[in-house]
Amino acid sequence: MTFMIGDKVVYPSQGPCLIDAVITKTIAGDPSSFYRLSLLDDSQNSVLVPVEKIRTLHVRYLLAKSEIPKLLGHLENSPLAANNWKQRGIDNARLLASGSAFDLAEIVESLTELREAKALLPRDRQTLDKARKFLICEISEVMEESRDTAEGQIDKALESKRTLL
Repeated sequence: MTFMIGDKVVYPSQGPCLIDAVITKTIAGDPSSFYRLSLLDDSQNSVLVPVEKIRTLHVRYLLAKSEIPKLLGHLENSPLAANNWKQRGIDNARLLASGSAFDLAEIVESLTELREAKALLPRDRQTLDKARKFLICEISEVMEESRDTAEGQIDKALESKRTLL
């Protein structure tokens, strides 16, 4: 998979990004090419990702606009989080690393539901915050709307599940 400067992608550990440059650096005497990914989360941070490792890192394009309704619908139908905190941590780490927006939606839905039943552990709270932030940012970028509007869409989808139960 080859990306171009100007492409908007998702880097699983950082969230939605813009490829704003391809940089060549010399490391141990060998030239290496890197994509410079500028985070789209208003932090103005950027990361360098080796061009040759882009596939193994699960970097992907942002979702298409046509996939956003399906993603929001996924928030209404995700399975419950594991009751065992250790298994839940393992499951959520795997889902975060996948880079899939649908996996992020699963995390957001299951941990939001768990939060309504009891207080979340600090690790669960951090995971929920990170997954929500990434989803909000991706929906906002794809739909070309504000972060607040995207967050409202997520909250509405989560609320509709609660009213069905």
